[in-house]
Amino acid sequence: MNRSPLPSAGQALFAAEPPKLTLAQAEAVALSCYGLSARASVLSSERDQNFLMQCEGGAAYVLKATHPAEDPAVTDFHTQAQLCLMQAGGKPPVPRLIPGLAGGYVHWRDDEDGGRRAIRLMTFVDGVPLYKVDRSPAQHQALGRALAQFDLALAAFSHPMADHELMWDLQHADRLADLLPRIVEPERRRLAERQLDRFMRDTQPRLGGLRRQVIHNDLNPYNVMVDRARHDHIAALLDFGDMVRAPLVQDLAVAGAYLLQDAPDPLSPALRHCLASYHQALPLTDTEIALLPGLMAARLLITVAITGWRAQQHPENRHYILRNNGLAWTGLARLDAMPQQQASETLLAASLTPMESFT
Repeated sequence: MNRSPLPSAGQALFAAEPPKLTLAQAEAVALSCYGLSARASVLSSERDQNFLMQCEGGAAYVLKATHPAEDPAVTDFHTQAQLCLMQAGGKPPVPRLIPGLAGGYVHWRDDEDGGRRAIRLMTFVDGVPLYKVDRSPAQHQALGRALAQFDLALAAFSHPMADHELMWDLQHADRLADLLPRIVEPERRRLAERQLDRFMRDTQPRLGGLRRQVIHNDLNPYNVMVDRARHDHIAALLDFGDMVRAPLVQDLAVAGAYLLQDAPDPLSPALRHCLASYHQALPLTDTEIALLPGLMAARLLITVAITGWRAQQHPENRHYILRNNGLAWTGLARLDAMPQQQASETLLAASLTPMESFT
């Protein structure tokens, strides 16, 4: 197998640990740049810093400070994409960026050590993260519909950095081959290597002919908020830091990788509901649907490879980094044991099932 080295840009962004902003610094930036007097508290995140900013009157916002290693042009890509989504009339629902006192949506902060990071303020969505609530068929259908709306809103969006290098871009899963020897358990390492071989042989060569656009690329249950009273209502899709131009179906594959079940047939009813709803709002081709199992396996492979490596690099954030690791290994093993043709045929059938049959 031809295994390319770990991309230096991705390695720098994920491996470097910059000085963190303090709560006092976040509050000072909010006041000086946005005229916002608020108390800051930390929100969990992987590489950026996110702060919940709570005002005395009850209003709340999120202050995001990017990792200093992020290319400013990539920051602009994320910002422009979010502004494009904001113009879609609430479909999909996304947080809204707040302009600063100077009129721009991005404030650049120079750190004492010479680093530079982007600061953005956005509305806080009052809801419950998807991973904290019970699931239902209506919720899975709403998730598929919201993701389709997201992709439709960005169908014509373009940016010079849309094709930037990203470790979590599963169309280039082969770039992470050098991480696999770091997997300690021999059986898991062999599973990962076998899945990478399968991806490079059976899936990756077929991606070139698929339609491509800018996608969310990280619709996991931590990045979806549901209404507090109605858990089948999507309140917002969050976190646009992994957006990239890629095959359209890759977006659904990422979401679907978190809907698998631990069973001989891992293609759960939840996944089938989500797929059918997405397909109804934004029809996929038979070829795109047939490639979903291989793309979902690639997402799980990237998850176990990157999170295992990241946890070794940053043991202080190990719990958050490994939050999806165990389920990813289980899903990868289940997909590995299922014949690819059977998996593809199952999802093709699900996409053709009338929505009323799921209710």
